[in-house]
Amino acid sequence: MAKKRVVVKIGSSSLTDKYGSLSEKKIKEHATALASLKKKNYEVILISSGAVSAGFSDLGYPTRPVTVAGKQAAAAVGQGLLVQAYTEAFKSFGIVAAQLLITRDVFVNNEQFGNVYSTLTELLKRSVLPIINENDTVAIDELTFGDNDMLSALVSGLVNADFLIMLTDINGLYDENPHANPAAKRYNRLEVISPRILNQASGAGSKFGTGGMKSKIMAAQTALSLGVNVFVGTGFGPDKLLEIMNGNGDGTYIGDKQTHSLRKQKQWIAFHSSISGKVLIDEGAEHAILHEGKSLLPAGIKSVSGNFKVGEVVEVVTDRQIIAKGQVNYSADELNLIKGMGSQKAMIKTERKKPEAIHRNRLVLSLKEDLYE
Repeated sequence: MAKKRVVVKIGSSSLTDKYGSLSEKKIKEHATALASLKKKNYEVILISSGAVSAGFSDLGYPTRPVTVAGKQAAAAVGQGLLVQAYTEAFKSFGIVAAQLLITRDVFVNNEQFGNVYSTLTELLKRSVLPIINENDTVAIDELTFGDNDMLSALVSGLVNADFLIMLTDINGLYDENPHANPAAKRYNRLEVISPRILNQASGAGSKFGTGGMKSKIMAAQTALSLGVNVFVGTGFGPDKLLEIMNGNGDGTYIGDKQTHSLRKQKQWIAFHSSISGKVLIDEGAEHAILHEGKSLLPAGIKSVSGNFKVGEVVEVVTDRQIIAKGQVNYSADELNLIKGMGSQKAMIKTERKKPEAIHRNRLVLSLKEDLYE
C-alpha cells in the first residue's frame, strides 16, 4: 500500500508567544505531532512561517517590524534560527530535516518547477522531512504567498499530496467572525468553496501573521482545484495531526473524499505558465480535442498570432471561445508555414519529428473536462 502524502502548513500565529517571538515550546509540540504522523507511515512536508518572528528581536526591534525592509532583514536572521529549532526538535525523533526556500517565480519557470518536484520526491523517498518557507529576503510585492497559505496549496498540488492541513489559531471557518459574534456557527465540513463563503471571510488575522481566513480560503480553493482535500483549524498535543487525519480535528474539513491528482506538467501549464500567443483552430480540430481526447495537429490550425518559440504555452481558440492552453512543438513561424497541412508533410517541411502541434499530454482544456489521471 502506497504511503499517504500530507502537507502541513503552520502559520506564524501558531509558532509565536504573546510577544510575537518564536516559541520553542510550540516548535517542540509541532515537531512531536509531525513525528507521530511520520511514525504512522505518512510522508510529510512542512510549510512553516516564522522566520520574521524568529529574527526580529536579535535585530533590536521591540516588536515585529512592519516595513518590507524590516521584515526581510528579520527573515534573513530568523530563517536559520527557525530551521535550527526544527532540526534540533526533529533530531530527538531520529528525523532528518531539509530546508527549501521558494519564491513565486519558481512555479512560473517550468524547469525550476520540475527541479523542486524532483528534489522533494528524492527527499521523501529517503524519509527526510522537507521544511519549506518563502524566501522572504528576496521576495517582491511583500510576502507574496500570503503567510505561506497559497504556497502550501501550490506545493500540495505539485507533490500530489493526499491532504493539506493548515494549522491556525482559529478552529475552522465560521459563517461570521467568531471574535465579533460568539453565536457564529462553524462549518464542520464544506465540499466546495462557494463565492458566499469567500465573501464571508475576513482579511488579516493575528497581529503576528500576514494571512487571515480569506487567505486560507483562497488557498483551500486552489488546493481543491489541484485535487487535494484540506483541513483548516487548530489542535493541541502530540497526536493532533493524527486526530485530524482520522477525521476528528478541531476545525473545518474542505473537499469531498475523492481526490484526483492533476499531472505535474498539466498542472504547470494550467496554473503557472505565461501565455505567449494564440492558435485559431477549425471545427474538426475542436471536436477532436474536446470529444475524442486527441492532440492538436497542424491540419486543424487556421491562423496563428504571437511570436512564440518551441516549448512555450499558447491559447487554443475557436471563433467563439478559448478552449485550451497547450505547450507547442513548433514555433509561431513554423506553424504559420504548416497550418492546414497534414502531419507528414508538415514534418518534412520543418524537418521536425513530432506530428502534433500540441500533444495531448501538453494540452489542458479550459472547458469542463477530466484533466486528471
